[in-house]
Amino acid sequence: MITELKRKPLEYYLNLRYPVTIIPDETGGYVAEIEDLPGCLTQGETLEEIQANMEEARQLWLESAYEDGLDIPLPRDSEQYSGKFFIRAPKNLHRKLDRMAKREGVSLNQFLVSALSHSVGLAEARKSRARKGHARASSAATAKKQPGR
Repeated sequence: MITELKRKPLEYYLNLRYPVTIIPDETGGYVAEIEDLPGCLTQGETLEEIQANMEEARQLWLESAYEDGLDIPLPRDSEQYSGKFFIRAPKNLHRKLDRMAKREGVSLNQFLVSALSHSVGLAEARKSRARKGHARASSAATAKKQPGR
């Protein structure tokens, strides 16, 4: 027996508040993205313009996903986290991590939080550089299409 889940109305999703990441572009202007909505990004010259553009991009993304019957993710801030999680690791990795923590003079937990924070920071920096590169390429393509530039 297949049970069909009832979708909430489009208005429900349009009223959700999604966190927006705004990044200044090196060549001027800004790039904005809603990470919870894959591919929902825009650019603008001023913060006011980026705000209006982002609102339009968010609405269009949600309307298109809804019309296509796609799952619409909830904003990440609506999820609650305890700050605790458990992992299983091979014994030799556990041993190496414990030794590294002892060399640093910290607990294994502190060492792992530091190592994970460092790794996540590097990943976000790479992602940010990639977004800026995409925005510059997009800006350059737009400038080539406009006469008089």
